[in-house]
Amino acid sequence: MLDNPRSPRVRAVAKLAKRPGRAETGLFLLEGPQAVAEALMFRPQLFVELFATPTALERYTDIAEKAVAAGIEIEYVSEEVLNVMSDTVTPQGFIAVAHQFPTSMKDIFAAGPKLIAILEEVRDPGNLGTIIRAADSAGADAVILTGRTVDLYNPKVVRSTTGSLFHLPIAVGAELPNVIQRARAAGLTVLAADVKGTSLLDARADGTLGGPTAWLFGNEAHGLTDEQLPLADAAITVPIYGHAESMNLATAASVCLYESAFSQRSAAS
Repeated sequence: MLDNPRSPRVRAVAKLAKRPGRAETGLFLLEGPQAVAEALMFRPQLFVELFATPTALERYTDIAEKAVAAGIEIEYVSEEVLNVMSDTVTPQGFIAVAHQFPTSMKDIFAAGPKLIAILEEVRDPGNLGTIIRAADSAGADAVILTGRTVDLYNPKVVRSTTGSLFHLPIAVGAELPNVIQRARAAGLTVLAADVKGTSLLDARADGTLGGPTAWLFGNEAHGLTDEQLPLADAAITVPIYGHAESMNLATAASVCLYESAFSQRSAAS
């Protein structure tokens, strides 16, 4: 059992909670039974190390079985060691070190996507993770993050995807004009989610949402700039019928992605 919280090995794992540690090694942290189980099911080749407390393994025997089936050894650690490794206040018994695995934009567009999300300068880790989860739920083909968006492998992002990180291709570090150019070349209409756009209901009625679509979502605080907005083919807004001053970015993105999913499936039937 690994029980010395001051050991170099434990410190090396803990450094992955910060971006410099991830950038230097090309590794990232997986925390908790949900993330570990999803990674074991969909991306077992990514694992470098897998740690667990004896109590956690007794509770989640299915994770132990999946690890054995994938040929991944689980190393026991003490609660104190887990606390040092973890980015969370209350660790859930499992921590893994895994290889980062971004997908290239070339591969994403070569696959003929029908629905993707492009995220420009999304800064909140929880928002990014929730949008990735929504894209996965809506059946999107990929997510593309520009270079100014929060790090995909930030532990808070990884946790908030609840495993969707491992389900669909995600590209990182892209430049927005290049992404849009490639999207159009692949036959996608680029729709910017913006308060100055036309109503989502109008877009639904006129058939805009039924074809291959790339949704563009901007920063939580200021949205898309006056220079970025014209890059899209059209701007669409989610109407607010109550008294809310605005809508959370992740909520608006979920609505837009699902509207496209509904329209595309209706058009195909």
